[in-house]
Amino acid sequence: MLPACLAIAVLYIASTALTPLYPIYRHEFVFSELVVTEIYAVYVVGNLASLFFFGRVSDQAGRRVTALVAFAITALSAVLFLTARGTGGLMAARIVNGFSAGLGAGALTAWIAELEPRGNRARAAVAASGSNLLGLAVGAVLAGLLAELAPAPLRTVFVVYLGILSVVGLLLSRAKETVEHPKRATRSLSLKPRIGVPREIRAAFIAPACMAFASFALGGFYGALVPGVLSEKLNNTAPSVTGAVVGLFFACAGATAAASRSLRSRTAMFTGAGLLFAGLALLIGAELARSMFLVLAATVVAGSAMSLGYRGSLQVVNEIAPQEKRAEVVSTYLLTCYSGNAIPVIGVGLLSLPFGTTAAHIIFAGVCAALGLSAIVAGVASRRRGAATPSRRPSRAVGSTRDSDAPRQSGRTGTSWR
Repeated sequence: MLPACLAIAVLYIASTALTPLYPIYRHEFVFSELVVTEIYAVYVVGNLASLFFFGRVSDQAGRRVTALVAFAITALSAVLFLTARGTGGLMAARIVNGFSAGLGAGALTAWIAELEPRGNRARAAVAASGSNLLGLAVGAVLAGLLAELAPAPLRTVFVVYLGILSVVGLLLSRAKETVEHPKRATRSLSLKPRIGVPREIRAAFIAPACMAFASFALGGFYGALVPGVLSEKLNNTAPSVTGAVVGLFFACAGATAAASRSLRSRTAMFTGAGLLFAGLALLIGAELARSMFLVLAATVVAGSAMSLGYRGSLQVVNEIAPQEKRAEVVSTYLLTCYSGNAIPVIGVGLLSLPFGTTAAHIIFAGVCAALGLSAIVAGVASRRRGAATPSRRPSRAVGSTRDSDAPRQSGRTGTSWR
């Protein structure tokens, strides 16, 4: 299981490696904050392509070959970043990187669940999500440090990353394949998308969808907009500081996920909503007061909110989804997540042109808070109606001793952060 966990962490290093470099890219290529949000958001184009057409490929072709292909495409994205000479090159690299992350996430998350020694899917889900968040934290910190201390700040991190990919890819090639009789002929693979929410659970789906959208929007804010807040509002342009703040966000998210394993799904989701309000208030307060202390406080709270909101909403979806339509429901949930990560960020970029960045950030906070409140209201209403307890529940995870409302995750569920 360790090689797969290490692989998913390494896969996501590239997703946040760009964040501390945005101010340098803006100076080098001369583009606006709006373009930053566009470069960040096109990552989702690659994610969606993976989700729609290749989400089930590892079930058919095998985990190992799919993960290795994802690593090869990630290496291609690193080369594109290395050779980028303008915004077009950066966007192309981000799309390719998003595709590879989406492809590898599903394969590696499922692989981790199948390699878990005792078949405990709950433990495997924590390992997969924790590895994901660890990679995101390391990517931001590593890029920030190399950009400040090493020569060629826009190149060195990707050279180092290519070396890391090579070593981990070699380890991954020796890991045990868990898919019996994998298909080798590409023509035999089914690429038909599976998207949809059955009518009987649509009311219950509203709460986790709202919470997921808001949680990923918060992650998008840190991935794309925090560098601008630090440089423009706090006059701090050091890449290492940006990397540390973004790394702290994802590190807190990972620590919260590990520490809150005993929380029931809806408890985690509602707690995440409550922390969301506090994190947004601290973020806006930090910007208005130009306070690094408040930025750090906001980062700790917001990282915890994102983690609980994502984990809790995902587990609710797994609980309400009919077994025979789980793939469709989870794919729709992931589509909501990816939309939340991209659309609000672009919205902030557009709103900042006529209203300024501070006003745009306040509007962003208001929308996220409204979504969090909607999740609470819809979740309580759904539970009262009994819609969150369908007659056909997913089977209990192997090795799980929790009750029916306890945290439970599908081994084949993975989400790309950027």
